[in-house]
Amino acid sequence: MGYYVETPGHVHGKAFIIVKENNGKIIPAPYSYDGIPADKGLIVVVDNGMFEAAGFCYNEEEFKVFTDPRDYRHKQYVLINREDAEILSGYRK
Repeated sequence: MGYYVETPGHVHGKAFIIVKENNGKIIPAPYSYDGIPADKGLIVVVDNGMFEAAGFCYNEEEFKVFTDPRDYRHKQYVLINREDAEILSGYRK
C-alpha cells in the first residue's frame, strides 16, 4: 500500500471529505478489481483507530491487500474519477 490521499487537518471523516471534494460516491465493498469501471479510481479509507488512511487501490494486487478478509479494520470504499485519484495520491504509472 503505497499511494495515499491526504485530507489535511482531518483524522476522521476522510471518506466524506473525498466524496464532497471530488464528486465521489461511497459504495459497498467491491467483489473484484475488475468490477471497478476503468474511468474510476477506488479509494479505500481504513480506520486505524487514532486516524484514518485513504489509499488509492490502483491495481489488482492493491485491491487484494485492501480487501483482505482477515483485516478487521473498518473500511469505506469511495469511487472518484480515475485521473483525479492518480493526481491526489501522486500515483506514478
